[in-house]
Amino acid sequence: MKQAGVVVGLVAALAAGLVSGAQASPGSPVRAALGQVVAGGVPGAYAAVVDGGDTWRGSAGVGDLRTGRAPDARGRIRVASVTKTFVATVVLQLVGEGRLGLDDPVADHLPGLLPYAEPITVRQLLGHTSGVPRDIAHYQTIEEVDTKRWETFTPPQLVRLATDGQPLLFPPGTGFSYSNVGYTVLGMLVERVTGRSLAGELERRVFRPLHLRDTSFPTYQPFVVNPAARGYERLYGETAPLTDVTTYVWSRLWASGNLISSPDDLNRFFHALLGGRLLPDDLLAQMKDARPESIGPFGYGLGLMHWPSPCGGEDWWGHGGDLPGYNTWSLHTTDLTRQVSAGMNQDITAPAAAHENMVFTVLPSALCDEVPMSTATTANIPYLGPALP
Repeated sequence: MKQAGVVVGLVAALAAGLVSGAQASPGSPVRAALGQVVAGGVPGAYAAVVDGGDTWRGSAGVGDLRTGRAPDARGRIRVASVTKTFVATVVLQLVGEGRLGLDDPVADHLPGLLPYAEPITVRQLLGHTSGVPRDIAHYQTIEEVDTKRWETFTPPQLVRLATDGQPLLFPPGTGFSYSNVGYTVLGMLVERVTGRSLAGELERRVFRPLHLRDTSFPTYQPFVVNPAARGYERLYGETAPLTDVTTYVWSRLWASGNLISSPDDLNRFFHALLGGRLLPDDLLAQMKDARPESIGPFGYGLGLMHWPSPCGGEDWWGHGGDLPGYNTWSLHTTDLTRQVSAGMNQDITAPAAAHENMVFTVLPSALCDEVPMSTATTANIPYLGPALP
């Protein structure tokens, strides 16, 4: 029995060594890159990286300024516009079931919702080529990001406030303009076609089948339970302390950005989506038919962003997200051997250096063998959040 115990202990130690060694390989450059994000001027940064089936999670800086605790990469975050890929997946599932057509005019399903004579199709809303305005003017001053946190909106209100008296930005199908309101319309379309809530359809079709236990669509619920980090913004001047904006009613973003998830859940979702588990091959191919350089270096398909790898390897697919308190990126190589979901807990007032280090250092450090040299600036980084003053 004593010898057996020694053998068991050796096996356990060996197993632990193998696991830690595997996790260290993607972790070393990513950990250093997260440190550069924090050095760029934000409280904290975090990431979950998959490399060849091995997962590494890590963080840098501070996740909670009250306690000084570090960010926990296993915790939950507001993923903002990454929500769009989830919503687009549900819409495309309905297309696959024959309940919608990609080229159906939206007015066939939601008559009178959009005040435009020009037909606008489901495909155009998914790909931001509809010409529908981006958003309503949520805030008149940066301080209102704090003081208006309890405002609530219904989806029809969001559409009406953004489109009444506002012309199309261009004839549908002739240009590209990122539109949060377009995804609000798509969420309403899901509800009209299914007869169920968007939250319920996301749960039934995506969260539950993929066992995404940290993912939810809260609508009017303002709390983030077990956050990876609390979210902060500098809203009252350069010398004022950071304002905690974690607790927030984000109904103003609804189908365009109201999701809560975790880095691990995001990696799991995109692995299933890009691996063909959620959509038929033909619809996944249409989702990935990206318009090149639609927003900075990123192409855009149907709810999916594309970035030709700057290090010469497999192209990257995924989405980014911005809202006060949380900046999120989730990108994955075409062959899914490498994945990264990462973020920082300051966004709209984060210094340019932090954004640049997140996009051009953290993401490549996870997805490339060597981080390419870059002269890119924040001009190359799209802002995907709500309209700001």
